[in-house]
Amino acid sequence: MKNILIINGPNLNLLGVREVELYGTKTLKEIEEECCEIFKNDKLNLDFFQSNSESEIIDKIQICKSYDGMIINAGAFTHTSIAIHDALKMVKIPKIEVHISNIYNREEFRKNSFISPVVNGIIAGFGTQVYQVAISSLKYL
Repeated sequence: MKNILIINGPNLNLLGVREVELYGTKTLKEIEEECCEIFKNDKLNLDFFQSNSESEIIDKIQICKSYDGMIINAGAFTHTSIAIHDALKMVKIPKIEVHISNIYNREEFRKNSFISPVVNGIIAGFGTQVYQVAISSLKYL
């Protein structure tokens, strides 16, 4: 069984109610349930974690030794957190950065990711399906 950690950063707990024109109407819980249902026969353990706290996200990254892969949607911390960058850099498991929206066709400041240089790949702009694509990618690593 592959253990996959899926980290979600600030404000992603409000998916489904905030900026639905950008992020859609699915809640984070619905995304989790959908992913678990889709991959239930793939012998994957999907562990979803969300926090609005940078320090809690860093703590979770630092204790991820029991995982075979990680997916991270760091939210706004993508564009601001060198500390999350450093934590991810230390982790030696495959890592994928995801974004529900296409960060490269939004505000200029969103085009800079401190996460991208320390992950294996990036999936952005395909709505909430980015999680499914990332899980599919990790299950083969």
